Amino acid sequence: MASSAAQRIVIENCAIATVDADDNEYASGHVVIAGNRIESVGAGRAPADLENVVRRIDASGHLATPGLVNTHHHFYQWITRGLATDHNLFNWLVALYPTWARIDEQMCYSAAQGSLGMMARGGVTTAMDHHYVHPHGSGDLSGAIIRAASEMGVRFTLARGSMDRSEKDGGLPPDFAVETLEGALAATEETVRKHHDASFDAMTQVAVAPCSPFSVSTELLRQGADLARRLGVRLHTHGSETVEEEKFCQELFGMGPTDYFESTGWLGEDVWMAHCVHMTDSDIEAFARTRTGVAHCPSSNARLAAGIARVPDMLKAGVPVGLGVDGTASNESGELHTELRNALLINRLGPHREAALTARQALRLGTYGGAQVLGRAEQIGSLEPGKLADLVLWKLDTLAHASIADPVTALVFGAAAPVTASFVNGRQIVEDNRLLTVDEDAIARSTREEAQRLARIAAQG
Repeated sequence: MASSAAQRIVIENCAIATVDADDNEYASGHVVIAGNRIESVGAGRAPADLENVVRRIDASGHLATPGLVNTHHHFYQWITRGLATDHNLFNWLVALYPTWARIDEQMCYSAAQGSLGMMARGGVTTAMDHHYVHPHGSGDLSGAIIRAASEMGVRFTLARGSMDRSEKDGGLPPDFAVETLEGALAATEETVRKHHDASFDAMTQVAVAPCSPFSVSTELLRQGADLARRLGVRLHTHGSETVEEEKFCQELFGMGPTDYFESTGWLGEDVWMAHCVHMTDSDIEAFARTRTGVAHCPSSNARLAAGIARVPDMLKAGVPVGLGVDGTASNESGELHTELRNALLINRLGPHREAALTARQALRLGTYGGAQVLGRAEQIGSLEPGKLADLVLWKLDTLAHASIADPVTALVFGAAAPVTASFVNGRQIVEDNRLLTVDEDAIARSTREEAQRLARIAAQG
C-alpha cells in the first residue's frame, strides 16, 4: 500500500464504474490516488482533511473506469495498415509475410510508438504485443518494443513470439523470416531473463508466445510451454481463429486445435489464446476446466471474415475473456475502446441475439477480463483500494453523449468517448485526448517514413 507520506491526487464529482466483483457504481463519487495506488473509491466528495494533496480534479461530466487492458496485438503491423483489405486470414498472411519479413529494429520501434500511442489516447493503460517476426539480422526487436512502451508510460506485456515452420516445412512464412527451434527458445529465455518483472507494480512483463499451429513445430510448442513454466511466466498463442486452421490441424495432427494444444501442454490457467472463434462445446468446456484465457478481437475477426467467437457461451462456462485490438494490418483503427462497442454489437449478431452481451459485460471484458487473461487481476482491472492507480476519465457531457442518461451505456453504445485524463501507476499520460509523455506528431511522421521505407525494401524483393 501507499505510505502515509505519499502524494495524493483527488478526483471528484464523476460517475464511477468500479468493475469490482459486485459491479459497484456511483452516480457522483470520488477516487483518491496515493502514490501509485488507489487509496479510496466511494460516493460523494473525498474527505476534506486529506494530507499531501497535490492536485484536485473536478471531473463533473465524466465517467471514471479502470484503464482498458489490451490482450492481443502485433505492433509492427502499424506500418503495413491498409493492405490486403479483401483477403481472408491465410491469403492475407501469404500476401503480407514477404513484407513483414523485411522489418528491422527502427521500424519496430516506430510502429510500436504508433500502436501504443493510439491505444493510450483511447484509454488503454495496459498494453500487450505478440511479436513473432524476427528476420535474420534485424536487430533487437524486443528491446525496441519495450523501450517504446517504457517511454510512453504504459504498463506492458511483451509476448515474445517465434516461428520455426516456414514455407519449406509446409508453413506460411518465408524461410528467412523464421528462427530455428534452438534459436527461438534461447532468444525467448534471454528476453524473459532480461526484461520480465514479477513484482506487484511491474511495468514490464514477458510471456512465451510461439505464433500459431501453422507456423511453429510441435516441439517448439512443447518446449516453449516447459520453458515458460520453468521461468514462471505466462504462455500465449493464436488458436481456433479460422475454419482453415481447423482443417490444417485435422490434416497434419489428426485432431482439432484445442485437442492439439492440450496434447502439447498448452491449456492451463497460465495460458491465453487469441481469437478462439471456431470452438465446439467440448473446446469451451476444456478452456473452462483448465481456466485457459481468451483474447477476443471482434474487429479483426470481422475484417478477415473469420467469424463470430462464442463469447457469451465462454463467459457462461467460466472462461476468462478479455479484449484485443489485434494487429493493425487487420484492425486499422488500432483502438481498444471501440472494441467495447464492436464486441457487444457483433456478438448480438450471433445465436444469443440481444441477450448476448450487456454494456457492463462489454466494459468488464475490456478491463477486469483483460487483467484476468494477463494474470494481473490482483493488481489492475477494477477500481478498488490497494490496486494500482490505472484509471481513465471519459468525457460524456458533450454533444456525442450528453443525452444518454446512463454513463456506462453512453461509453459502450455511443461514439468513441474523448479521454480527458488517463493515469498509469498514478502518473498521468493523457490529457484532453493528447499524449503527455511523447510527441505524437513526431510519431506520426516517423511511422509514415518507416512505412514508406519498408514498402520500398519489400518492392525490391
